[in-house]
Amino acid sequence: MCQWTTDSQRLILEHFDMICDSPSYIYQFALPISPSSSWLHQYYSGEFSQQFRVVREVSAGWGACFRTVWLDDYPRGLAYCKDTVAVGLQSGSIIILNAVTGTQVAILSGHTKFVKSLVFFPDGTSLVSGSGDNTIKLWDLQTGGVVQTFQGHTNMVVSVSISADCTTIASGSFDHTICLWDIQMGECHYTIKQKSYVSHVCFSPLDPKHLVSISENKIWHWNTCGQQTAPAYNGSYIAFSLDGTKFAVYSCPVIEVRSSDSNGIMAKLHIVEKVQCCCFSPDNRVIAVAIDNIIRVWDITSSDPHLLETFTGENNVSLVFSSPSSLISASNNYSAKFWKIGALSPDSVLTDLKSAPLTSAPINSITLQAKDGIAISSHSDGVVRIWNISTGLCNKSFQIPVKDFHQVDTRLTNGRLISIWHADEHICIWDTEKGAPLRIITTSRSSIEDMERMEDLRISGDGSKVFYLQNDSIQAWSIQTGEVVEVGYESDWLLDLLVIDGPEVWIHPDIGWDFGILGSSPVKLSHESRNGPHLDFVGGIRMKRSYLPGIEDIVTRKVVFQLPQRLARCSDAQWDGQYLVVGYDSGEVLILECNYVLH
Repeated sequence: MCQWTTDSQRLILEHFDMICDSPSYIYQFALPISPSSSWLHQYYSGEFSQQFRVVREVSAGWGACFRTVWLDDYPRGLAYCKDTVAVGLQSGSIIILNAVTGTQVAILSGHTKFVKSLVFFPDGTSLVSGSGDNTIKLWDLQTGGVVQTFQGHTNMVVSVSISADCTTIASGSFDHTICLWDIQMGECHYTIKQKSYVSHVCFSPLDPKHLVSISENKIWHWNTCGQQTAPAYNGSYIAFSLDGTKFAVYSCPVIEVRSSDSNGIMAKLHIVEKVQCCCFSPDNRVIAVAIDNIIRVWDITSSDPHLLETFTGENNVSLVFSSPSSLISASNNYSAKFWKIGALSPDSVLTDLKSAPLTSAPINSITLQAKDGIAISSHSDGVVRIWNISTGLCNKSFQIPVKDFHQVDTRLTNGRLISIWHADEHICIWDTEKGAPLRIITTSRSSIEDMERMEDLRISGDGSKVFYLQNDSIQAWSIQTGEVVEVGYESDWLLDLLVIDGPEVWIHPDIGWDFGILGSSPVKLSHESRNGPHLDFVGGIRMKRSYLPGIEDIVTRKVVFQLPQRLARCSDAQWDGQYLVVGYDSGEVLILECNYVLH
């Protein structure tokens, strides 16, 4: 019963939005794509929908992330209180989420620029926000209305805090000041001036008159009369435990956990990378640290901390604990993720060979060649894997013979397996069977500039060309002759390189060119100009090309299949109407066979 409950909870949370929209989604997709080692998958396998067959699962066991909430904008700030999560967005809106299900409860509108900092009142009924519009707002969460707007800063407000007695709001700004606001009067009664911008400000949870700020990469201590109470010392981030007995100070490359009473060092974490933020668990036993796209969770109950978890996300900007074993992160890939500390791990012995985990680097490209019965994944570490799309097994893998390269793509062309990659100032076209280059192409720009400008590097659908996409042009190189044709485009267009068929290349579902005859000008294409059956519409269903793609019934407009994970690029999902192949940044590959029938 315990296993059934745990599996059911994970299944529902991971697919919550789709299940709410259509309960049949449980049998149609959620159960089939659930980890093959899970009790639910094995017990209910006979009741799976036959419309979709999962050939290769994404994971053999439940992962640490049990819920992903996709947002309409970049999150900039995060706060938690009493099963409620507040997410500040780049647009200025604040999204209120249920911390258990991740469902949206409300939207708070009032700020005109990004909301960087958020803090709840202890009873959870009110919220304070600091914004790039130079203001601080006090919100009533029961009505969703603004109780008070505090104005006075002349530059963006990036940090806010509430005193322990709930009488004062402190705000730190890029105008080099800290303002102390009387909540009842709605006025600033003290202003603390600093020599540089204030990146962080917080009250001590124990002492309503003790305030800490960060400016000039130093930590400053103040009282609420604006007087400095201790010498400044080095540090670029500080976080208090909820009970105020501990605080963490980050000064590269060390995080020191200190006692609030004695200021003595209780634990040290040595972290080479730049720390974005950190926070304590509610029971003060654990600390979570965000480092770009990695979250590390440490047990700090002893003077020699040990690492509990490492979560891979994407450019995390904020962290909060919702329980001693649950962590929420906000990242700039438009998502908030809910993590389980000490999540169930896969079985040590797997009876299903196709589910055996392969340690993989992020995927540079994924290629579906259904006529040849294969899909090819090319990874950022130079490993190329060839998958059998009927069995989900990896038939072959090899390593390209270079270390320093930017991107790699591989395709089976006329019986030859061809890989391409960009290194230094050259594009190498490599015959993997012979282990020798077919052609070396010298690019027209310096290698550094190419690295910064390149968006994608792909072999054309017919295997005759290399498409080299940059942020303002496409170059098409002939694999046979090395001849090149270039076309420019507006650099602010959304770039999703989609090689639809043969010599056609699309940078957007509605914008593309036909490079059919090199030496002549490419023909610009639009969505309406596609000839014959194409990949977006097959047999009454179509592929939704977005960063969270799915398959949609073109009659009912209902999504009949939705990917559970977001993609780095739209072109990382390829579909031919029968098979869908997806490559993730995690290095995992999903292969799905579609037998959808219109009802």
